[in-house]
Amino acid sequence: MADASSPHQDPRARIVEALMALAAERRWEDVTISDVAERAGVSLSQFRDCFPSKGAALAGFSRMIDKQVLDGLTGDLAQESPRDRLFDVLMRRLDAMAPYKGGVRGIAEWARRDPVNALPLNGVALNSMRFMLEAAGLDSEGPLGAVKLQGLVLAWGRVLDAWLEDDEPGLDRTMAALDAELARGGRILARLDDAWRISGPLRAFGRAVMSGGRRRSSFDDRIRERWDEPPHPDRDVA
Repeated sequence: MADASSPHQDPRARIVEALMALAAERRWEDVTISDVAERAGVSLSQFRDCFPSKGAALAGFSRMIDKQVLDGLTGDLAQESPRDRLFDVLMRRLDAMAPYKGGVRGIAEWARRDPVNALPLNGVALNSMRFMLEAAGLDSEGPLGAVKLQGLVLAWGRVLDAWLEDDEPGLDRTMAALDAELARGGRILARLDDAWRISGPLRAFGRAVMSGGRRRSSFDDRIRERWDEPPHPDRDVA
């Protein structure tokens, strides 16, 4: 008897597997929920219990790949540079995606045909890249976190394009593309960090001005209350 905990017994996993198989065979627009349910061997009711849409099932694929990468971490990269750690994590991600390359290609082609409807993929990629950064020991928080994340998503998209065209077992073209993207990203982040440090005094001055404005406003209110000064006609009254 098959283990009930096996991925093949998990309807969510079967739906994701079926979705990616169909994405490799047909245009994404032509894949219906009913098609996926039939291929996965689940009812529409079961599909609905697992995912509210085909796009949500695709996000489930991304989470599945995230989990494979994160589960495979062993701490053996601790002595590497941040760039080398991120390089290794992203290559592990590509390794995990390799069995689904045909489906990824089909989805990428759809995204190029229909960028408006494919826009939610950016949010899915942002969530995944946040965990890839954390896996590499790099945080995505702070004032520049959102910029760092979005930049990595864009770089990842270009790496995926290279990977989809790279049929060599060693993935030399893919690794070269990833190395170049990380080098470019590092240079951009260095400039952003410098700009953020340089602008520190200006930000502090701005906060002081705003804080002083609030104090003056409070002081004016107290004076008016004491002398029964009517509000300025141009000032809104709460």
